[in-house]
Amino acid sequence: MPELPEVEVTRRSFADAIAGATIAALVLGKPLRWPLGVEPQALVGQRVVAVRRRGKYLLLDLQDGLLLIHLGMSGSLRFASGLPQRGPHDHFDMETDRGTLRLHDPRRFGAVVWAASEEHPHARKLLAGLGVEPLGEDFDFAAFHAGLRASRMPIKQLLLAGRLVVGVGNIYTSEVLFLAGIRPTTRASSIGPQRARRLHGAIREVLAQAVQLGGSTLRDFSSADGSAGHFQLQAHVYGREGQPCRLCATPVRMLRQGQRSSYFCPRCQRP
Repeated sequence: MPELPEVEVTRRSFADAIAGATIAALVLGKPLRWPLGVEPQALVGQRVVAVRRRGKYLLLDLQDGLLLIHLGMSGSLRFASGLPQRGPHDHFDMETDRGTLRLHDPRRFGAVVWAASEEHPHARKLLAGLGVEPLGEDFDFAAFHAGLRASRMPIKQLLLAGRLVVGVGNIYTSEVLFLAGIRPTTRASSIGPQRARRLHGAIREVLAQAVQLGGSTLRDFSSADGSAGHFQLQAHVYGREGQPCRLCATPVRMLRQGQRSSYFCPRCQRP
């Protein structure tokens, strides 16, 4: 699943190119996770003002309203002129005078939803429950530590829930906890100030590095200009079950938490 770094990399790869473009046509394929919420023809003639990100959602600000795009489990965007003919897994084309923005989504868990504003019920339903942005100035340590102390959940599952801090998905949670030296099964409320400070810094460090490296391409992720990500090549524990820890050579272990795989080093990461 594309996680926050992949979504941010996607945003950066086409935001400048599409800003100021005028929508010429919208072509819809098979139904996605949620309906568009407006007649496609109603958006023709609208100008794209900017592209923002909130968690794993891309927000395309239009002259009137906005489009919220989620890549789901297997989605990716391309933005270019002269894209090839639409295939069976291409479910949304937004043709503009600067190129076509296309959502390719084999599993169709993605979505493109129109809302009049971020206060519109459609937008609030998707965005209201999201936690603080980990790469923004609002990611305050005191509030983060208070959130840890208030939760009895295992730290891995608390981070994945996205209510305390948004966008730290499965790949990056394993890497963050390794860098912080914390086992994924550790109860959040038991993490003291010193380890919480390391965890707070690790979230920023890992996600920033992932964005810099273009995200992670485990199967078929690519940014809107077709570039693959390379963070997975530098992962310390994710996907490395049985291989030696890059720091201490102890074999990396894997366990299941809530049907998700957690990777950790039993020596470097303490309960």
